[in-house]
Amino acid sequence: MLKKIFLSLCVLVCTIGFSAKAQAVPALEGTVVKVGLSSQDFSQYYFKQTCLTATDSFILTDKSTNQNLGSFNANEVVQIDIKNNLFTLTKDGKEIAKNIKGPVEIDSQNGFVTVANLKRAGKPAYYRGTIQVTKVPKKDDQFNIINVIDVESYLRGVVPNEMPVRFGTEALKAQAILARNYVLKPRANYHNYDVCDSVACQVYFGANTENELADTAIKETENIVAMQNNELILALYSSTAGGYTESYENAFSTDMANGVKMFPGVSKPFLKGVPDSKDTPVLSDEKAARKFYTTEPETFDNNSPYFRWTREWDLKELEDVLKQTLVTQSSTGFVKPKLTKPEDFGTLKDIKVVKRGVSGKAMSINIITDKNVFNVQKELVIRRTFKKDNKALPSANIVFDVEIAKQQPKQDKPSKQEKQTKQEKPEPDNLVWSNWEDDEQNTRTKDEEKQEPQNTQTSTGKVVVHGGGYGHGVGMSQYGAGRMNDKGYSYAEIIQHYFTDTSITTNPVTLSCANGKDTAVQIFYTSKKERGKNQKVYLVAENKFQFTTMTVVINSQEFKLELVPQLFKAEKFDITQYLVDGENRITFLLPYSDQHKKPVRLFVELNEAKNDR
Repeated sequence: MLKKIFLSLCVLVCTIGFSAKAQAVPALEGTVVKVGLSSQDFSQYYFKQTCLTATDSFILTDKSTNQNLGSFNANEVVQIDIKNNLFTLTKDGKEIAKNIKGPVEIDSQNGFVTVANLKRAGKPAYYRGTIQVTKVPKKDDQFNIINVIDVESYLRGVVPNEMPVRFGTEALKAQAILARNYVLKPRANYHNYDVCDSVACQVYFGANTENELADTAIKETENIVAMQNNELILALYSSTAGGYTESYENAFSTDMANGVKMFPGVSKPFLKGVPDSKDTPVLSDEKAARKFYTTEPETFDNNSPYFRWTREWDLKELEDVLKQTLVTQSSTGFVKPKLTKPEDFGTLKDIKVVKRGVSGKAMSINIITDKNVFNVQKELVIRRTFKKDNKALPSANIVFDVEIAKQQPKQDKPSKQEKQTKQEKPEPDNLVWSNWEDDEQNTRTKDEEKQEPQNTQTSTGKVVVHGGGYGHGVGMSQYGAGRMNDKGYSYAEIIQHYFTDTSITTNPVTLSCANGKDTAVQIFYTSKKERGKNQKVYLVAENKFQFTTMTVVINSQEFKLELVPQLFKAEKFDITQYLVDGENRITFLLPYSDQHKKPVRLFVELNEAKNDR
């Protein structure tokens, strides 16, 4: 029950502002992120030397002792080296500190910090917050370069680099929410940092690439996340799905406790493959996949330059590619048997897709040669195996046309008896497509081949791949989001199209009296248009323990919340009528009691999960 009472107590509200050059100030606990910064070409995250500077005056600190290592003027450069797992700092060739345990932190109160000469998107890579140089665990004399920054400021360096701002406000809002989700719940675990700055995580180029439209989308989705069953989802996205997204387990492997990578991976119920049109059938059989990816049906992805594409090789060209890529990809564990030497590949005879996902994505492919059958699994491995002009395939939503022509070498003039034999048993057409079967030349031993070189058969032909999409195709299609924006969909509708049974909420806060975390403030934006017609907004309380009452202030109106402790069910309170279009502020206050030492988890549900599929 939600009871409105007279506003009688003082509510503490913390407001954090950011100016163009201000340091990004950490907000509430859990909103600070550590971003691993890479080299200029994104290939390296481990370093032995770096040079740090800032656009304004800055200081360096040894975080292990909080010792000030020096104050410096704008654009002065300090070099940091590591030896014997200790840091040495030099400036203009002169040593200024040594035997520093670290991490070493650079902080500029009125400017941006940066790695000297590092560029992103053609501009100096400026960063809000601080940069820490931190030793890599279990690796001698190597360190990571880490940007420590609050989440909302971090997103300003992500959203305009992950999605073109021309895609529109609602698409940018969807991108901001998913990027927030990803940084709060990343797919991979790193030692010193939460996420990396490249496409291996999500692209982060820092403050010099911020954009006003993207900033607005981030601000107007502040604190908003996507959840399923009251837990943050893993928010994956890629450039172009091709009109049909793929289920997580059909594209990604799962790391097992014994170190083995299992494929298909463990499924995630919110990452199920969905077509843009409900009339599209499941594409897991060859006929359906071929029809879909060799035509251009109407989907949300039609605007993408990678909606449909082809790649073509002549036979010799593809053989040369496969001889190299199969050796390289064998190290992933998803090529069986492994190819260790290019000369063991043989002559290409056929390519068959053995298994497809719901979107038609190739999950398992057999590459058939006269020496072996190589099975290649997993979309990224498949894409990297079939390279064209040294570039991986845009996606694994592919169908093959394999055309092989058998050519017999020129023979001596046949005898009369040989002519009669040929007339009795004419040769089959020498054009063989992907269903080749019997070839008696392949049954000969190597000794026989050496003895009769004049009878050796060679093959020519070509292989064509018809494909659709760009990237792994799991979760949100970014080009699809742009098209949905143009068609008038809200950011919530975009997200709920691509993520099954997902709700749009504020990021949950956990309060308790045990550690003094008895108050929290959240700002969030909402409107009737974004929520959808007649969509209600709920305050959700997960109260598994003793709390029976708490105070909530919504836009200066105070309420007493009566709670019923429940182990397996969250309580919902309709707060729709107390919200305004635009910015809303909600404050949670727990009554102090020695008995109340267990937590209560709270969030605002803006859009309920849709169960219409």
